[in-house]
Parts: sequence; structure tokens; C-alpha cells
Amino acid sequence: GFEVLGKDVNGDLTTIVFTCTTLKKLGSTPNRGFASVLRVLVDNADGIISITNPLYFEHAFLQADYDEGASTKILAKLNSAFAGLKDSKDSLKSTKLGHYHFMMGMPYYEDMQTVGKGDNASLIAKAQASGKALFTLNLGNNQTLIGFDLDDDVASFVGTIGKKNGSVLPYTVLIEGGKAKILAAKYDIALSYPSLKMGQFMQISATPGKIEKNIASAFK
Repeated sequence: GFEVLGKDVNGDLTTIVFTCTTLKKLGSTPNRGFASVLRVLVDNADGIISITNPLYFEHAFLQADYDEGASTKILAKLNSAFAGLKDSKDSLKSTKLGHYHFMMGMPYYEDMQTVGKGDNASLIAKAQASGKALFTLNLGNNQTLIGFDLDDDVASFVGTIGKKNGSVLPYTVLIEGGKAKILAAKYDIALSYPSLKMGQFMQISATPGKIEKNIASAFK
């Protein structure tokens, strides 16, 4: 019941992005499109497969609309398809996920950044013409999610702070209401690296701005 949308290769890491009917339904309301996909990270060097946990990311991306029952069913399907999955050592209390931010002064889920404006069809066409669109997912309700292939020098932050959470790539762009929007990178990276320390974050302090600039260039 899962549908593979595309993949992103960064050195030894390959991220496979997938969806299903339930995920698309959960992500088909305004500002919720980021919840419509999950990812499999294949570490070819160490021979490890990891899968993003729907209980974690759906809670974060759906906020007050989180449907634990639906997310639990998706997790059960994943456990059935991939026998022997184990919980990650990285964790975050579920009570924090609905209003998560890295620390005081850092962005929340709703603090999305607009990287392009125009009618939806033109924005989609620009993304696809850029050669950076790894997948395009039509969610209905005039919503489209696009997986964006970041330039290698921008994507290299994964090697700096830990490749085992590298499924944060490809970066996703939500097109709706005449805007192309991304999650603030200071939010999205920290969410994907729940054990991230401030010292590690400072090592990639320029990355959030680079991500926004890299994606915005496709919509000029």
C-alpha cells in the first residue's frame, strides 16, 4: 500500500521518499502537506536502513490535527513490511512535538518561509524546470508537495552533524495559495536531529540561510 515517489542520493546515503493513501489524506489540508510523506534512509557504507517514525513526524507536522490512530496504523504496516525494526536512540517527549522548537527564539512549525510567489501552476512549472524537483505529489485542494534536491555544498551539513538522521533530505516545498513554502530550516533540521547540541548547531549556523536561498533560486 506504499507508493515510492522518488529518491535523493548524497554520497553513501540514499533517501527514498514514499507515501500512501492515509498520509496523503492527512496532509491534504492547508499548511499540513509536509505530513504527506515519510522516508527510508539507506546507509550503503554501514549497511543500515532507517525509517522515519509516523508517530513522531505526523505529530510534529499535523500539530493540533494529529491523528494518533491513523499514524499507529501506518507504523504497524511499516513494522509488518520491515521485520525487526528497532526504536531509534534519539527521542523527544510527545508532549513537546505539537509545539516544538529547538530553543528560545527559534522558529516553530508554523513559522514557514515563503521562497516563491505566483499562481500554483507557474510555481510548479518553475520547480520542475529547475531540474531540482525529485518528485511532485499532488495532494488535491490546490496543494502540491515537491521534493527539492539541494546543491551538494548545501546538503553537506548532514555529514557534519550526523548522517544517521540524513533523511531530512530531500527538502520539501509546499505549494498552495499562490506561495511556495518551506519549513524553517532551524526547525526542520532540529526536529530531525532531536539529540542535536548547540555546539553542533553552531557548526552549521550558515546552513538554514543557504537552504532558503538555494530553493528560492528555483522560483525566480
